[in-house]
Amino acid sequence: MSVVSPRVRDASRRLATHDARDGLAAVPERTRVRHGAVGRRLQIAWTPRPVQDLDARLPRDKPMKDNASREEISYRERQVPHPVLDRYYASERDRRPFILDLFDGAASNYDLVCALLSLGSGQSYRRAALARSGLCAGMTLLDVAVGTGLVARAAMDILHDPRSVIGLDPSSGMLREARKTLAIPLVLGTAEKLPFGSDRFDRLSMGYALRHVADLGVSFRECLRVLKPGGRILILEISRPSSRVGRFFVQIYLQKVLPPIVRILTRSGHAQMLMTYYWDTIAECVEPAIILEILGTSGFGKVERRVVGGIFSEYTGVKPAT
Repeated sequence: MSVVSPRVRDASRRLATHDARDGLAAVPERTRVRHGAVGRRLQIAWTPRPVQDLDARLPRDKPMKDNASREEISYRERQVPHPVLDRYYASERDRRPFILDLFDGAASNYDLVCALLSLGSGQSYRRAALARSGLCAGMTLLDVAVGTGLVARAAMDILHDPRSVIGLDPSSGMLREARKTLAIPLVLGTAEKLPFGSDRFDRLSMGYALRHVADLGVSFRECLRVLKPGGRILILEISRPSSRVGRFFVQIYLQKVLPPIVRILTRSGHAQMLMTYYWDTIAECVEPAIILEILGTSGFGKVERRVVGGIFSEYTGVKPAT
């Protein structure tokens, strides 16, 4: 039986209180980027918009009092991927400590959770997505939010050189698990402050972690900085299905079906909560159009989104050659 950290235990109480009061959270309706059939690529003819217009469409914390501190103001200015989820933590400043506790606690069971999420097809999809991004032998790759190493392992199937891949993650628990199966360099760090020199990597990947960064704009600019001119970013993410029926079934699967299965198989409260938290971040994440726009304002060119299976998003962008 795993020991549940105080932050995750507090989040469990918050979750129970919200569910008792409101029932299962409804999936919010939003305007969505339109896309075609499975696997169709969406090319964005991106035009810069005023910063004020973009900021108005990004989630923000609750209004502050007039005597708010400078630290509180800094949280308000961030381009966060989703609003505060007060079912789990109280404020924006509590987000990162909660996430670290959650992923540290779930690390030993993370591969099983991902296998259940993808019904066993995850690694073949990751390899295919990396290949579509142009990754090939002789290149160097930085895998941001490497976790237990699932994307990095898929990259190694293509590159065949442990010196060509570096993994980075803010969770020491995740890195500890990754070291059990990977011989690549693994670094403790965050997407907002990458500990690498500029113009270093040919490719940069981020697998299903965009919803957990503190600031999209800062993270994307750091990714741009460490890429070589002409280098490409690949962000893998799960997006809300466009249809109500699709959203209903994905939500039920992630929030009602998988959590008890995960709890039985792992006996881990962290792993069970990870499943419910996963859906809530998907449901509340900013629109794909905003993610593409922030990639563009961060300096990336040829910004695209490819949709696979109606739910898997592949965001790509290229660092300008000059």
